[in-house]
Amino acid sequence: MNNSAANQGTVRADIAVIGGGIVGLATAWQLSLRDPLKSIVLLEKESSLAFHQTGRNSGVLHSGIYYRPGSLRAKNCRAGKLALEHFCDRYGVAWRKTGKVIVAVQQSELPQLQIILERGRQNGVQCEQIGPERLRELEPHCAGIQAIHVPESGIVDYPGVCNRLGELLTAAGHQVRLNSRVLAIRQNSACVRLECADGTIEADQVVNCGGLHSDRLARLSGQPLKERIVPFRGEYFELIPEVHRFCNSLIYPVPDPRFPFLGVHFTRMIHGGVECGPNAVFALAREGYNWLTISPRDLWESLTYPGFLRLAARNWKTGLGEIRRSLFKAAFVKALQRLVPEIRAEHLHSCPSGVRAQALGMDGKLIDDFQIQRHERVVNVCNAPSPAATACLNIGRIVAEQVLPELAANGSVFTAES
Repeated sequence: MNNSAANQGTVRADIAVIGGGIVGLATAWQLSLRDPLKSIVLLEKESSLAFHQTGRNSGVLHSGIYYRPGSLRAKNCRAGKLALEHFCDRYGVAWRKTGKVIVAVQQSELPQLQIILERGRQNGVQCEQIGPERLRELEPHCAGIQAIHVPESGIVDYPGVCNRLGELLTAAGHQVRLNSRVLAIRQNSACVRLECADGTIEADQVVNCGGLHSDRLARLSGQPLKERIVPFRGEYFELIPEVHRFCNSLIYPVPDPRFPFLGVHFTRMIHGGVECGPNAVFALAREGYNWLTISPRDLWESLTYPGFLRLAARNWKTGLGEIRRSLFKAAFVKALQRLVPEIRAEHLHSCPSGVRAQALGMDGKLIDDFQIQRHERVVNVCNAPSPAATACLNIGRIVAEQVLPELAANGSVFTAES
């Protein structure tokens, strides 16, 4: 893996993949399996892989229960989860099944709970509706009047997956270049020319998996993209060891159907501990992991975007509630107490936050499905919301088929059966 940011001159490759998060790495690896003779270079602007979204999420291995049947999220989550589990077993990455409960705490949440249950069944998820007695058996400290139990949900080491993918790529003779920020994308009839912080790349085809900056990269490629990434920060607390017993597995609320966010929840972590969160607060920078990080450019783009203004006008009360939970620990604790009433402020300490790369339409609606578009020689992954990490290997397979369609019928990729 190349860690140097020194200028390396012009490098020629068959395929360049932008982004060293889990989707970019999985895509590069699936491409390498599909055609081992193609030379691949993966470009990451940071000094390490999985620096942003992938390295900052809660590590949940999603089952696919929430997603609209037939959607890319539903299809990819199911196939991707099985493939990722198999990958982890084969390559020694930590993961385990923990089970999960989605909990209704009041009568008004029961219709939405039923919708989620039906979606899960249509998507082929192993799930069942349970009453308060069974809920107490699974999670003795959890309050609820009804719940859905999802035994197949689990947790995984996503940074570990990324590091293993990087090792596999370099072992296969491909380049993984760190400190390699893409500054310009120029297409012509012969190739795509990428001007990077550490030199120039010329490639026959390019895949943009730029996450928080994917829309900007898409526009650099010439893609006429109207949607824009608007950053939402998710903030977390961690339980002190003395109260880890409050959560045995994964405890989720019934999500508000108006938003793609799942609400504050409790997550057992793959390397120990219990994480609580996240909220969903508008971030003042695309990489704004706290209130003190402000990017005038990012902020101006969001505040002048008609889609964001429409979203804010419709949901300002909810937004203020999220800000309140961000600024006042007591408000965050109150949200957690809906699920686990014994939680107190002294049981929690802060841990690193993450920023979600959320594509927002001009109409003010959050794009809730994967968005993959081709513009000439560039394939742009313009929106990859949760469960993109769970589904990464299947998303990578789909992108590989777009990049190398001539091999779609007989090319090799990694699946659950590989």
